[in-house]
Amino acid sequence: MHQLKIFLDEKVDQYNRPSFIEDDPIVIPHQFIKQQDQEIIGFFAATLAWGQRKTIIQKCNELIHRFGNEPYRFIREHGEEDLKNLTGFCHRTFNDTDLLYFVDFFSRFYARYDTLEDAFLTDGNFISIADSLTEFNHLFFNHPNAPNRTRKHVASPAKRSACKRLNMFLRWMVREDEKGVDFGLWKRIPMSGLVCPIDLHVDRTARALGLITRKQTDWLTAMELTENLKRMDPIDPVKYDYALFGLSIEKRH
Repeated sequence: MHQLKIFLDEKVDQYNRPSFIEDDPIVIPHQFIKQQDQEIIGFFAATLAWGQRKTIIQKCNELIHRFGNEPYRFIREHGEEDLKNLTGFCHRTFNDTDLLYFVDFFSRFYARYDTLEDAFLTDGNFISIADSLTEFNHLFFNHPNAPNRTRKHVASPAKRSACKRLNMFLRWMVREDEKGVDFGLWKRIPMSGLVCPIDLHVDRTARALGLITRKQTDWLTAMELTENLKRMDPIDPVKYDYALFGLSIEKRH
């Protein structure tokens, strides 16, 4: 484990740097300064983050344009006519029905709270990421207008999902990063409590390094990986997401 830590720490240093931003969906919230803009468009970028990264970034930029380049202002001030700008949007299985409900949720939420962090807390307190994601899922869909089809776009540990996109979003928002890649906006959720996102790249590399032993890839697998990463850095385990992802990209080239 000691030798693996040395190796992965070097890879974190190699990939956790501003050049990483250019080709990653995290480039989308980096276009904004206001925290609410970063939260809203960051959540959309994470939600749409499957498929080719170039396409993901293109679709997110299209969404920003449809929001009039001001996501938070659109959420808070849009009228019925403005919603017509959203019709026809589609990325893979995410369509304008899903988009309109996301906008409806954010509109209701930001009318009560200043930061999306509150949606991931229980009575203002952090318990665990599993609790945070379960709480968020319940809050997100606790409305009679929630379309059944939209549920597949917001994962939950309660359904054994690895919750890759939500864990990535939480990494962006929570992780304090001196290199300036992750934002570190939220202070009530500790970095030590984050769970490593598992996509195909991370899954493949983590298994090759013996950091995952479970056959399937689900929530328990994400927890197994994270617990092993905590053995190398208990305070900032998800920094190794960069190393595992970067190593996979290296092998492809």
